[in-house]
Amino acid sequence: MANYTDESALLSFLYETAPGRVVLKAVSAPWLSRIAGRYMDSRHSTRLIPDFVKKNHIDISACRKQEFTSFNDFFTRQLKPELRPVDMKPEVFVSPCDGRLSVFPITKDSAFHVKGSSYTVCDLLGGDPIWHKYEGGTCLVFRLCVNDYHRYHYLDSGIKGENHFIPGVLHTVRPIALRNFPVFVQNSREYTVMHTDNFGTVTQVEVGAILIGRIANHHGSGPMKKGQEKGMFLYGGSSILVLLEKNKVSLLEDFPMDGEERQVQCGQTLGYGK
Repeated sequence: MANYTDESALLSFLYETAPGRVVLKAVSAPWLSRIAGRYMDSRHSTRLIPDFVKKNHIDISACRKQEFTSFNDFFTRQLKPELRPVDMKPEVFVSPCDGRLSVFPITKDSAFHVKGSSYTVCDLLGGDPIWHKYEGGTCLVFRLCVNDYHRYHYLDSGIKGENHFIPGVLHTVRPIALRNFPVFVQNSREYTVMHTDNFGTVTQVEVGAILIGRIANHHGSGPMKKGQEKGMFLYGGSSILVLLEKNKVSLLEDFPMDGEERQVQCGQTLGYGK
């Protein structure tokens, strides 16, 4: 509990005090994440793995392999396929990742509101005209924590466009940051427009976070298959936002548009196509 308290105090200092915000400007800069990333890719970083596993209660037996060449090799670990089953029935809408899911309505003027911050889909996508498709639709926010599975998968088959990178800073995606900054339009992010077979045009946005500047998508434009791995985040917390058109997906009652977070796993059924 002491570690959690210390971490919470540090975040409160950074995000809710004037001196802390001065420090935050340096801490959230991408150059720091690049330096940290180089270390996390090195063999020397393997020494961090045992304490991380213990602190975050990670079950190594769930991984496809138990020996790792770097901390990032461990952090992006693949799980045994049977632990993240995907319902392949075409009408089933599944989660693309592990995380804490919250659901928000997108208004007619393309705005949605998360933890007191207001966003527009237009700003989120860097002005891409595709934002018009999501007026009156739904935004799913998946917040990944450090102990989550950090690979993400296609939620349907179809044809995907190119991955579009938007540079920015790297705030944490913890609620304390979301309350104080418009994190999803300030952080570095990458979005992909996917023309799905069963759920209309879905846009997925991978958002980087503090100490996680690298979003590794595997494929350019072309066909995609439901359940296939789309990409992964390297070290840190992160978020995935999924934008749904109006009247394309009916979510289960377990996922109301109330902004409360609910734990989900990659491949889990979230709803059905309309």
